[in-house]
Amino acid sequence: MASTTPIDMPPAPPAPPERAGRAQSTGRMGDKIFLGLSRGSGILLLVIMASIAVFLTYRSVLAISKDEGNFLTTFDWNPAGDPPVFGIAVLLFGTVVSSIIAMVIAVPIAVGIALFISHYAPRKLAAPIAYVVDLLAAVPSIVYGIWGALVLVPYLEGLNLWLDQFFGWTYIFEKTEVGVARSLFTVGILLAIMILPIVTSVSREVFLQVPKMNEEAALALGATRWEVIRLSVLPFGRSGIISASMLGLGRALGETMAVATVLSPNFLISLHLLNPGGGTFAQNIAAKFGEADAFGRDALIASGLVLFVLTLLVNGAARLIIARRKEYSGANA
Repeated sequence: MASTTPIDMPPAPPAPPERAGRAQSTGRMGDKIFLGLSRGSGILLLVIMASIAVFLTYRSVLAISKDEGNFLTTFDWNPAGDPPVFGIAVLLFGTVVSSIIAMVIAVPIAVGIALFISHYAPRKLAAPIAYVVDLLAAVPSIVYGIWGALVLVPYLEGLNLWLDQFFGWTYIFEKTEVGVARSLFTVGILLAIMILPIVTSVSREVFLQVPKMNEEAALALGATRWEVIRLSVLPFGRSGIISASMLGLGRALGETMAVATVLSPNFLISLHLLNPGGGTFAQNIAAKFGEADAFGRDALIASGLVLFVLTLLVNGAARLIIARRKEYSGANA
């Protein structure tokens, strides 16, 4: 039997020095360009944010310096008066309360829909539902506002009466004034419908990124479908759920046209959430900016500065929570 000997293949010829040097220099040049563009984009964003903050602060100081009332506690908005008196107490209360109502309603439902699409629904059903949810996120605010004024407000009359009858003892759901359901409670429900697609879409994408090995390991140990979600999916996606909720909260805090279409504004603070009335920062700016004089616009800008700071605080708190959860997860790993 003839023996075979391996044939030594000649080594590949080295790349010409000029071509290798050209490729290396091109790669380094591309890295430098990308680094410069990335750094410049970050610096430009900081400059824009700082410019906005400086502009809002300057115009706000001009208005607040001439305010005869307490800007933080006054229950009135009359910058055109003599003397001018205006404050943000009612606006801050309405903005925070309506956003909290929206978050309490929207976040649990959004997480449930996201889990159904990602882990329960068949593929043929999950794709159309996901498409509809993404489509709802692109609906303009004014469309939601018109729908809320023509459809939601009339249909909530019965719900308000039911809440007043069975939960009026809580004081919050006690209806003490006669009027249509143009209240902060109605605004909260409308905002919940508006932010639901955003929270659902982001949460769904986070749940789809859960490592399949974790889910398969839990199933191999005899876990049920819910136990797999509770032990593997939700812990992995918790930071994503927080981020999605903060995105929704940001839209709820700054929503303008839908709130202005549905709410009957007044400058009274009431814990009876079913009573018509209330106000938010964005709604007040949209309603009064067109008819305001120069000083009135400065006053509105001052209220916008408070909303700007509130949004930054909310985003900062969300980032802090996510960072602490990452540290906690890393320490337990």
